[in-house]
Amino acid sequence: MLAASLCVALLDTVVPIFIGRLVGLMTASDPVAALAADGRTLLVLAALFLFARPAAVFLDCLMRLNAVLPGITTEIRWQNHWHVVRQSWSFFQNDFAGRIANRVMNTANSLRESVVSSIRAIWYIAVYGLSALVVMLTSHPVLAIPTIVWMVAYATFLRIFVPRMRDLSRASSEARSQVMGRVVDSYTNILTVKLFARARDEDAHVRESLDEHEQRMQRHMRWSTLFVGTLAAMNALLVTSTAVLGGWLWYHGAATPAVVATAIPLAWQVSNMAGWVSWEVSGIFENVGVVQEGMDSIARPLALVDAPDAVPLSVTKGEVRFDRVRFSYGRPADQNAAVLHDLDLVVRSGERVGVVGRSGAGKSTLVNLLLRFHDVEGGAIRVDGQDIRTVTQESLRGAIGVVTQDTSLLHRSIADNIRYGRPDATQAQIEAAAMRAHAHEFILALRDWKDRTGYDAHAGERGVKLSGGQRQRVALARVILKDAPILVLDEATSALDSEIEAAIQEQLDTIMEGKTVIAIAHRLSTIVRMDRLVVLDRGRVVESGPHAQLLAANGLYAKLWARQSGGFLGEEIEERPLEATA
Repeated sequence: MLAASLCVALLDTVVPIFIGRLVGLMTASDPVAALAADGRTLLVLAALFLFARPAAVFLDCLMRLNAVLPGITTEIRWQNHWHVVRQSWSFFQNDFAGRIANRVMNTANSLRESVVSSIRAIWYIAVYGLSALVVMLTSHPVLAIPTIVWMVAYATFLRIFVPRMRDLSRASSEARSQVMGRVVDSYTNILTVKLFARARDEDAHVRESLDEHEQRMQRHMRWSTLFVGTLAAMNALLVTSTAVLGGWLWYHGAATPAVVATAIPLAWQVSNMAGWVSWEVSGIFENVGVVQEGMDSIARPLALVDAPDAVPLSVTKGEVRFDRVRFSYGRPADQNAAVLHDLDLVVRSGERVGVVGRSGAGKSTLVNLLLRFHDVEGGAIRVDGQDIRTVTQESLRGAIGVVTQDTSLLHRSIADNIRYGRPDATQAQIEAAAMRAHAHEFILALRDWKDRTGYDAHAGERGVKLSGGQRQRVALARVILKDAPILVLDEATSALDSEIEAAIQEQLDTIMEGKTVIAIAHRLSTIVRMDRLVVLDRGRVVESGPHAQLLAANGLYAKLWARQSGGFLGEEIEERPLEATA
């Protein structure tokens, strides 16, 4: 592109030179002699304009529109996405998914346009402006004075306007991202909006961000209007002063008509190019503003990374050990702020352990740390003796199957959702897993909005086309297919009706056989058959043992059991939930 733009800029100076030579020929006292002297030069200039310049323009467009525009845009978006998807879970909790996606997409366009415009505009005006100046100085140095003065004024003009427009563009981009985030938030939670009849409140919420975006755009456009008006006046002065000076020199015999005829088109073309280049330069800085705003969000260093010498986790037994684990979600490290206090817990190979306690006791935090969604602030978590901070995150999560209470599915086919547990699974294996999760019958009856049926039917965004119980069974099928040696169940059957739950519980007994199981439950009746129950209270293990033994001890577990109504625990403290199904 640099080479093609150089050729186009140099070839564009051919037109004023050709006009000047043609005027010189037409005003010559002896046209025949003048034609004999300059005829070949005129033919060469005409050929350059007729053949060479279109070829250079075509080559420039070929690279810019067919290679750079689709290729670089896709590459930047891919790199953005690759980086963002590897951010920690908390990264996505702290921002709108829609706003992150908007920045991933728009940053690519803006970065591409910044680079392309820099080559096309800045490089072009530099080459063409210098070429025009050289031609004027060669023809008559005095005629170059208006262009030199204009260039100084033009540089000052850009120095004043462009940074201001960059800042305004960045502010406008931030407001646009805010609008996108709020709109996507409303659409994602549309069921809640309708259930609570809060459409007007959502209107006001979105309208507020739209008004802010409009105000920032208006400030931006006011400066753009002043930008255009000032540049138009400067360009008019350039052409007029060049024409007046050229006419004065011709009148006093200091310049020929050919020289004047060359200088005026050069000045006119410089002024025309200046308008285009100014918009391109302004666009560069506007796009830089968008890129900066996007990079503030998506180019943050990864919060949780594998150690340089991390190795894949090797699971031989499946023993999980929490060794004096401390964690406080980044709060000050005191006893009151910590969620887990020097917690010790060993889940032996093949053991099925139920974890219970009031909300806020640290149950879900325990699982989040095991999955390494956060790093422990003290102590260590080990799987078969391997500190999970020394193994790759992918291998760690690959060895753990998780089913959560709030299950969301991908907006893909049911088969793809189940196959997520094992990408190389056959259709027969997928259906076998669905049967074990009691999902096969309802899947066969599915039909989506594009008339896809059965396992080919799509689940909708986050699985909204399915009921809660259906989503839960698909999630169970996914974990069954994954067949990981360590299994985490976080209220895995809470969304199921009693009949299906009873059937699933029987399957879970089979699924859990030979696996290390950690089951979290508020509904204690779902975990009474576990090998051992661990009771957490304020981040510590306060009781441990089988159900009957804990009841006989008449401690906290016995009190929780007695206080249940319909199998649920009373909630006293809000706890950070585990939202995603691994």
